[in-house]
Amino acid sequence: MFKDERGDIGTDKDMRDGADTAPAAFEEANINPDLIRREGFASEAEYRAYLATLGGDAPVGGTVEEPLLVSDGHALEGRLRELREELENLRARLHVIQHQAATVVTENVRWADASAHAQLGNQPWLKLAGAMAATFVVTRGIMRLPLGAVATTALPLVAAAMNRKLAR
Repeated sequence: MFKDERGDIGTDKDMRDGADTAPAAFEEANINPDLIRREGFASEAEYRAYLATLGGDAPVGGTVEEPLLVSDGHALEGRLRELREELENLRARLHVIQHQAATVVTENVRWADASAHAQLGNQPWLKLAGAMAATFVVTRGIMRLPLGAVATTALPLVAAAMNRKLAR
């Protein structure tokens, strides 16, 4: 007596690899030599006669198992679990993206600050504010000048210069 992987106890005959054992149909055919058919069946009647010698018509309905019905609640619970897992994955990915975006913004601010220090030295933002204020004052001053009189005086001079270039 031996114990197999399922824990069943059997004899050494049960433990053989099955290479020397014949199938049950073959052993039955040795008892009744009419069951062995070496060629195909010539007609439907011959096939039915062969089936009758094997034991008659077996009911097909009794041998087919009914499919296991899964309740809608069980299927919905499984789908809900899958959706929750997918939601957790999306949340984790969103967290990573938010962290990466914050890192990019922080690094861009550091780069801009370092660039301004490299170009303008100490207190670059104060110098930029001074340059913007100076630009505003100069622009206001230019707008108050009487450019109409300047343009009227300069227009004939520009036209004469253009004529000389075309004449050459």
